[in-house]
Amino acid sequence: MKKILLIGFILTTISTPLLAQPITSDPHQIDKSNVTNLVNSSNIDINQIAKISRDKTTKKAILQIATAESWRLYSGTSPDKIDFTKPILEGEGSGEFPLNIDNNRRTYFGIVTQHGKGIIAENHLPMRGGYNFRDLGGIRTKDGHHIKWDKLIRSDELGNLTDNDLTYLSSLPLITVVDFRRTDEITALPDRLPKTVKNDVQLNIVSANLKPGSNSIEDVRDWMIFINEELVTDKTIQQSYKDFFKLVQNEKNTPLLFHCSAGKDRTGMAAALILYVLGVDENIIFQEHMLSNQYLKEKYAPTIAKQPELQPQFEVQEAYFRRAFDRIKKDHGSIENYLTTVLDVDIAKMRAIYLY
Repeated sequence: MKKILLIGFILTTISTPLLAQPITSDPHQIDKSNVTNLVNSSNIDINQIAKISRDKTTKKAILQIATAESWRLYSGTSPDKIDFTKPILEGEGSGEFPLNIDNNRRTYFGIVTQHGKGIIAENHLPMRGGYNFRDLGGIRTKDGHHIKWDKLIRSDELGNLTDNDLTYLSSLPLITVVDFRRTDEITALPDRLPKTVKNDVQLNIVSANLKPGSNSIEDVRDWMIFINEELVTDKTIQQSYKDFFKLVQNEKNTPLLFHCSAGKDRTGMAAALILYVLGVDENIIFQEHMLSNQYLKEKYAPTIAKQPELQPQFEVQEAYFRRAFDRIKKDHGSIENYLTTVLDVDIAKMRAIYLY
């Protein structure tokens, strides 16, 4: 079979891409225990060689794969309803392949190679009216487990979502939305919610210092460091995160989406704490946090172009996050101790709910 070359996911096709085959009308389902076995039996982290991406406007999906070996791709409407009787695509080597699937709903994919297998979907959700929408699913823990897909979604504001965006989120189906924004932010841009949402929860997180001392780039950066430290030390904010984890620890509330205005600070802290609970390596947690810069670049580029001194306000920096977690360790001995004693997190329960 002809091969397609890929270097760092920048792809050059030298032969005609393989055509996707339609999903069978009578899919062979695998039970949930087999999903866990499939995900955790791999000798490799499948997410390191295969990626699903979707166009935010058309929602058309593409498989990007970087491997020298043969592979097969299967699909389904949920991780435990993947049809493993017939691949929708198969090939050998690296390449980029358009996928012939329903553009209006979430699809999950089982990928099988000679040295590994697993389940993948798009981590960055294709929202035309949003920027920083991400599924925590697929992230690998230190002990080789993976976070379940389609359970925990982080995002920026929902007020500009299109009807097609809402249709896509309904296909999860999204059940709970947690809004960390202030009441004035909510009033200025109310959420647009899919019809599947049953729980619309406001857990307002408000900084005691809403503005930096001046608009100098140094003061703005110091202000952002202060805010991130405040997220883990302020008693009122701690109560909001405590209430958040109470919701997260009830599986009936999932799929659950949590957001603020940009999805980088208040939401970013919540996401990082979840990843700590689930046993993800700290370096991976920081890498995931820094992705907000990539996804928010387009959103805030016009503002930064007009006022470049405000750039630290519209980005994440490791210094912001590092200060917060150093403060947790100083005050509580460890992140785990903070989670269990301050936020009332049941770590074993969380891992039982959210890990394959």
